Amino acid sequence: MGFKKVFYSFSFCFFLFGFSETNIYALSRIEANTNPTKKIEHGFSLNFRPVFLIPTNSFFRGTNIMEHPMRTSISGHVQYAFRFTQATDLGQLYPDAYQGIGLSYHTFYNRSELGNPLTLYVFQGAPIYKFHSKFSINYEWNFGASFGWHPYHETDNPNNTVVGSRINAYLNVGILFNWQLNSSCHIGAGLDLTHFSNGNTHDPNVGVNTIGMRMGLIYFWGNHSVRPLFRTQLTEVAEAQRHLSYDLMCYAAPRAKAFLYEGNPYLVPGYFCVLGLQFAPMYRWNQNWKTGVSLDLQYDESANVQNYVGEKDESGILKFYRPPFTEQFAVGLSVRGELTMPVFSINAGFGWNVFHRSDDMSGFYQVLALKTSITRNFYLHIGYQLSRFSRPDHLMLGVGFRFL
Repeated sequence: MGFKKVFYSFSFCFFLFGFSETNIYALSRIEANTNPTKKIEHGFSLNFRPVFLIPTNSFFRGTNIMEHPMRTSISGHVQYAFRFTQATDLGQLYPDAYQGIGLSYHTFYNRSELGNPLTLYVFQGAPIYKFHSKFSINYEWNFGASFGWHPYHETDNPNNTVVGSRINAYLNVGILFNWQLNSSCHIGAGLDLTHFSNGNTHDPNVGVNTIGMRMGLIYFWGNHSVRPLFRTQLTEVAEAQRHLSYDLMCYAAPRAKAFLYEGNPYLVPGYFCVLGLQFAPMYRWNQNWKTGVSLDLQYDESANVQNYVGEKDESGILKFYRPPFTEQFAVGLSVRGELTMPVFSINAGFGWNVFHRSDDMSGFYQVLALKTSITRNFYLHIGYQLSRFSRPDHLMLGVGFRFL
């Protein structure tokens, strides 16, 4: 448990370091235009999210201490946001994008078994479609870590078979109808989707999923005083940005391992290490979109251990022989797409392991990752990998270098 706490704390602090204002690569790219106005506007947001708990487990359907279904949850969020003004290149290219850091409090109306976690996260939002200068459909994503869960325990908390750790990852996406009251104040309401899980670092890892509403407002001090570029100018800038770059990224993560032993589920004590290296040529089509392919090398210390079971020790714990390296190593090829915005990029991919000698590493895999730019070439990477669209594999905490 101590190792897991240190890993999560290090991971999130490492991520926030890349987000700090003095280390954001985007800030170093700001170039003032002829009007010397402020380059960054600061804002404050307050929103509430009443949601429905998706009953993915018997715990939510009534197998809990209350002996009735758990159907609802609510959270309150306080957010600091900033955006680049139109006196900057980024403000011209992304005139309505905003990003920041948020803090939220969640209640599931079952504190004794599930807890009331606090969540610290980063977020970003921008319009998807504008109906009018004052009305638009926006997206916003949140990503961070939640603290204060009451995890499963075989004697103290046996009903909670959905959360196995006190710290869990938090992923959220919202689609909002945005009403701009004036140049500083916006009101938003819409649909909200959330997922909590521990990234397969502990068992159980069923996770908590919610769907529902969110409503709130965001207020920025100051306003955009420079008109945005004309569409023809934006097209010229986007065409000038078209180029091929190369991403080289290495990552590491701990993971738990469970399998069927003599017909019963068995959780291997402790954690296994996962190491990976990815090389991806990526072509930038415009300021928002990249596509490419990736060569993915991966070593998973837990792969194929179920075929190397030894004797039990005096306490009844299984011992394992170490499988050969070739049975824990895989080479994959994946197709990647990347949404690029100020500060952050969201990378998603679908791949296939073309070389492997273990069923644990066979078949399709899927990757979703968040990149945070530190310098022109250096970025932080936090991602997650699934297998066959259903089986959770592991986290990916890494650093990358971009060759332009």
